[in-house]
Amino acid sequence: MTTFAEFLLNGVSLGSIYALIALGFVVIFRATEVVNFAHASLLLAGGYVTAVLHEPIGFWPALLVGIAGAALVGAAVEFLVMRRYRGSDHSVLAIVTIGVDILLATELTRRIGTDILALGDPWGDAVVTVGGISVAETRIAALLAAALLITAFLLAFRHTSWGVAMRAAAENQETAALMGIRLGRVSLGAWAVAGGLAAVAALFLTVFPTPGLERSTSLAAMKAFPAAILGGLDSTTGALVGGLLVGITESLATGYQGDLTFLGRGIGDLAPYLVMVAVLLIRPAGLFGTKEPARV
Repeated sequence: MTTFAEFLLNGVSLGSIYALIALGFVVIFRATEVVNFAHASLLLAGGYVTAVLHEPIGFWPALLVGIAGAALVGAAVEFLVMRRYRGSDHSVLAIVTIGVDILLATELTRRIGTDILALGDPWGDAVVTVGGISVAETRIAALLAAALLITAFLLAFRHTSWGVAMRAAAENQETAALMGIRLGRVSLGAWAVAGGLAAVAALFLTVFPTPGLERSTSLAAMKAFPAAILGGLDSTTGALVGGLLVGITESLATGYQGDLTFLGRGIGDLAPYLVMVAVLLIRPAGLFGTKEPARV
């Protein structure tokens, strides 16, 4: 039972990180109706800036610069690239984000090379043990940070003019524009927020028990993609629930993979996608996604 509790708690913590990444997918989709496949590069960019700067300026200033840097990269992508294609088919825009991701990922992986970069976090490899349950301090910090950021985002989404503008744009962009909402600003803010959230997620994906930031770290963003899909790409609540489901599923499947050998090796990496497929078979729009009305 203690082992199960450890796996479950680690899964909740990991799921909260995935929820941050999934929230980035959702924010951009609600603002622009575009699936952002460049999100993995935003995550890698934020982590890279933090890793490079933590020694000369200290961890916390480096983290703030990393968050700001990822937000700036996201805003630059929107302003310099995505805005030029406004009005194009959404599938075309999604393909454009794939091209952006290839360019950014190529440059970042060239800079990182074969190195594994430490981010200089203050928690190190410390472990907290309560009632026989051992959890890394980094996992606790990740859970608390994610809870704080997600709560702050949801409050801003509900009670600020930016949040109202985004919700209006998500309902109907043409009507929102006629009502005086500047869609360009909404889109720019969405990309910046998504980049900042990705940078925080990059920190907790690369600290203990993982060795550090490497060029494959960006693949973690694609693990959060099933969370956004099964929760519903247009639902902020769905991003949170989807992230937790994916994190718990991955943690339990990895922890008990010795008992699941009949399913083959690496079931922990595959499990989130299996859950996504199972949910979509029942609810094609996701758990909290909005069904598109159809006239028959």
